[in-house]
Amino acid sequence: MHVQEWLETVPAVAVYALVGIVIGLESLGIPLPGEIILVSSALLASQHGDIDPVVLGACATAGAIIGDSIGYAIGRKGGRPLLAWLGGKFPRHFSEAHIATAERSFQKWGMWAVFFGRFVALLRIFAGPLAGVLRMPYWKFLTANVLGGILWAGGTTAVIYYVGIVAESWLKRFSWLGLVAAVLIGVTSMLALKRKANKTASAAEPTPTPAPVGD
Repeated sequence: MHVQEWLETVPAVAVYALVGIVIGLESLGIPLPGEIILVSSALLASQHGDIDPVVLGACATAGAIIGDSIGYAIGRKGGRPLLAWLGGKFPRHFSEAHIATAERSFQKWGMWAVFFGRFVALLRIFAGPLAGVLRMPYWKFLTANVLGGILWAGGTTAVIYYVGIVAESWLKRFSWLGLVAAVLIGVTSMLALKRKANKTASAAEPTPTPAPVGD
C-alpha cells in the first residue's frame, strides 16, 4: 500500500505521533524514510481537514530537534567505536566512504554541516551522532539543530501543504496539467535549498586526519 493511502486509514493523532517518532529516529541515526513520511502527511493534511498542518509541522520539528540532540549525546559518549558498530549494522548507510564524506563536510563547514545536513538524506542521519563524536561544542550544535529542524520540518510541511491545496484547486479547473504545474512551482524552493546543501557537502576537501571541531 502507498504511504499516503495507508496514512488515510489512521486517525490524526496517530499521524502526528508517527511523523514525530519516525523523524526523531531518523535524526537520531537510524535510517528511516522520514522525509517520505513528512511529505505524505503534509499532502494528506491538505486534502483532509482532520489533520492540522501547524500541529503536524510542530511534531515534525520537535522530532527532528529532539532526535538530533539524542544522537549528539549518544555520539559524544560512544565515540568512534559507535560509528564502527553502526557500520556493521547498517553498511549501506554507515560505510567508511559515507562516514569520511560526512567528516570532511563537518571539518570544512562546522555547524553549517548540521544546518544544511537537514536537507541531505545522508547528512540528516549522520549529523547528530557525528557532531557528538567530533565533540562539536553543544551550543553550536544546538543552534544549527534548532534552526535546521524548524526550516526543514516546518518548511517542508508548509510547502507541501500549500502545494496540495493549490494542486487540488487547479486539478478541478485544468485537470492533470494544473496538478503538474502546481507541484513544479511548489517544490522549486525546496529543490533549490537541497542543491545548495548538496554543493556544500560535495565542496568539502579531504583532510588527512579528522580533528575535533574547535570552539
